Amino acid sequence: MHRLDCLSSHRNLDSYEFVQRFLEVTPPEQVRPERLLTGDDLQAMGFRPGPLFAQILRALEDMQLEGQVKTREEAEEYVLRNFGSKEQGVSGD
Repeated sequence: MHRLDCLSSHRNLDSYEFVQRFLEVTPPEQVRPERLLTGDDLQAMGFRPGPLFAQILRALEDMQLEGQVKTREEAEEYVLRNFGSKEQGVSGD
């Protein structure tokens, strides 16, 4: 899609080619590392699937990709600090 967008708008494929080269030389686990916490982990922490549940997973992924959360423990602390805890009756609704 990106390639077609470049061709149809400005005909410059520099950014597309840069991304292609990056993906060729970068290991997949660096492009999209394994999640520090999964949905099962969130459920074990007292969260239920729903809009908040999805928001937490997206936020965690962003924090991980930006290098702000690097360990499972940091991820758990981030979730509890920013989204509540089992003791607070988190339901995800």
